[in-house]
Amino acid sequence: MLNIRLAAFGLLILGIFIGFFAYGSIPGRTPALFNSFPFVLGLDLKGGTHLVYRADVSTLAGGDVADAMNSLQQVIERRVNLFGVSEPLVQVERGGLLNARVDERLIVELPGVTDIDKAVALIGETPLLQFKLLKNGEDLTNLSGVTTAEEMSSHFEATKLTGRYLQNAQLVFDQTTSEPQVSIQFNSEGSDIFAEITKANVGRILGIFLDGIPISLPVIRDEILGGRAEISGGFQAQEAKDLVRNLNYGALPVPIQLVSTQTIGASLGGEAVERSIFAGLVGFALVSIFLIIWYRLPGLISVIALILYVVLNLALFKLIPVTLTAAGLAAFILSMGMAVDANILIFERMKEELLSGKNLSDSMHDGFTRAWLSIRDSNSSSIITAVILYWLGGTAIIKGFALVFAIGVLASMFTAITVTRTLLFALGLGAREHKGMARFLFGNGLTF
Repeated sequence: MLNIRLAAFGLLILGIFIGFFAYGSIPGRTPALFNSFPFVLGLDLKGGTHLVYRADVSTLAGGDVADAMNSLQQVIERRVNLFGVSEPLVQVERGGLLNARVDERLIVELPGVTDIDKAVALIGETPLLQFKLLKNGEDLTNLSGVTTAEEMSSHFEATKLTGRYLQNAQLVFDQTTSEPQVSIQFNSEGSDIFAEITKANVGRILGIFLDGIPISLPVIRDEILGGRAEISGGFQAQEAKDLVRNLNYGALPVPIQLVSTQTIGASLGGEAVERSIFAGLVGFALVSIFLIIWYRLPGLISVIALILYVVLNLALFKLIPVTLTAAGLAAFILSMGMAVDANILIFERMKEELLSGKNLSDSMHDGFTRAWLSIRDSNSSSIITAVILYWLGGTAIIKGFALVFAIGVLASMFTAITVTRTLLFALGLGAREHKGMARFLFGNGLTF
């Protein structure tokens, strides 16, 4: 009994700490430690930055443009959304037909980022890696007087092999000269293309170009299998290290140029957030009143558990962090309803055990044990749905909804099973000594 009460006291202390942490986004009201973890709001609630990039696809065949733009979209999305929770909007836009513009553009919207320079830095200037063959009839002496990238490129012919096939890059050192080099590994498709190029062009120069500048002009001595190549461009160690870092961020399949920047306001704004919070508080109050009136002491405990559930979720949203959008808030509220459902299942099962003639202690044990199977199955199906949405979700908004929903379901299972159980047993063990009081406190409905 003492251990259960100590556990209940510990849960309350933990809840108070988490509550301060979740509340800590308001400066001056909590310690600086908590203020360093503010909530991150999405474009629809806070606004952000709108960037437009033009992609140069002039060197690609018509059938390869769509694949290249899809790869570009994925690379940029990875760079600004490494954990899949910052919910940037990255989409491809193409002009043509009724639109006089005929080109490929990439639209990037970053929530909460109003500093244009910071937004551009998030995208970065990832090197464009290309492999080009020196044209037949040309030799290195023809390149001695070339000073511009355009002139240099005119002496080479493009190949299918570009940075879009890059799997990873790492810093290595030449065993003889100790010169820093960059070792790159292509994926399976890139490895096949690389092997095909080297097999068909033995004796020719395969130039390695970075942002249109040749950094290495090796001669193909033999067919190269395995998709691994070494870039030796007379690098300093730090230069090679920076190149490895940038290539691993994601080598762009096509060059891009920033053509437009704009700071955009919130589409819903602060008023919508305030109204949502007010509606949520009203709903929470009504649910709390119903639980307390209908389930009495267990209802009061479920309200405490629900409060701990809310602050636990808010703390997790800060720590991960999760970008909160209107869709994310909807998922959060939906998971709150599931948390209440779990408590109701437990209490109704307890009521049935009490009506069968069992004492209070046995009714609580059996109520939790038998309700757990239903709670487990219903929450498992919800988690499976969230995983599928996150895995197959086509946009960051869908993934953000799935992530918030999954976090809410897991937190609701913790509060319904652990918090509610601990507090209920701590209070129930004391109430069972007074059978009349226990009958009233653990009664149900409007009957006394």
